Amino acid sequence: MGSPRGPNPEPLLVVILGPTASGKTALSLAIAEKFRGGIVNCDSIAMYREFNIGTAKPSPAERVHALHHLFDFVDPTSFMTAGEYARLARRELHEITARERLPIVVGGTGLYLRALLEGLFPGPQRSEGLRERLRGRVAARGSSYLHRLLRHLDPAAAEKIHANDAPKLIRGIEVCLASRAKMTQLWQQGRDPLRGFRILRLGLDPDRAALYDRINRRAQQMFENGLVEETDGLRKKYGPAARPLASLGYKQALQFLDGMLTRDQAILAAQQAHRNYAKRQMTWFRREPDVAWLKGFGDEPKVQAEAAAKIEPFFAASG
Repeated sequence: MGSPRGPNPEPLLVVILGPTASGKTALSLAIAEKFRGGIVNCDSIAMYREFNIGTAKPSPAERVHALHHLFDFVDPTSFMTAGEYARLARRELHEITARERLPIVVGGTGLYLRALLEGLFPGPQRSEGLRERLRGRVAARGSSYLHRLLRHLDPAAAEKIHANDAPKLIRGIEVCLASRAKMTQLWQQGRDPLRGFRILRLGLDPDRAALYDRINRRAQQMFENGLVEETDGLRKKYGPAARPLASLGYKQALQFLDGMLTRDQAILAAQQAHRNYAKRQMTWFRREPDVAWLKGFGDEPKVQAEAAAKIEPFFAASG
């Protein structure tokens, strides 16, 4: 296989996007093996150390097939912003291309992917005092209160942020109050898009019913594989400071541990939450420009062949 630069001096960057359980990891491994690639994670929870069962990270056996970057590097009590992720990921992309390998970004966190590819607006710095007060409001009145507040400050931003996504709601309110401007206005200012790459976006678009079936089976498998025990151990070790404990699967496992749900109810709740997340992901990714959509799952040979066929023209002829 020739160079990923081909006759064009700008190297190729492959981005694999799609909803949870659509087979992004399997497709990334197939592409990495065929085209000598390096895989860069773009899943915000898979970045955290010790959170394994509920994140569906590539297994140690899978990681043997390609170098993996930005997995398991954030402390459970730390916070990784989209802007910091973008800075680190861009550095990894350049290091991969410097080794004459194909960089492959894979993951389902839309905001982080947008930060990497398009850059973020120069918003105000974080205010921990304000954030603590807003977290207190969430604890007392629920995240829907913050959603109503953001709708008052910036209706357009509120439309783009889910009513249960407290971290993004807090940031939106923080930006509006600190800058005295609407966040959606700031979004249009001063972006720093990724340059120096030809970007090929490959989107996985499996049948919705089949996707939901996979989501349901995977959520149940996580519980069977020890998600409750992992969650219990992480809470005992880190307490509420472990931010990923509020993420999908872990949240429902905690509700079971606290007696709020039976085990079966927790599994059903996790399945529903993952299905809802998949819907939001597809809504987000449909707005991504120039996506080559692949009908099916990333572990299907037909889909992998279609993806390879879209990548091959970018490579110089071997020999």
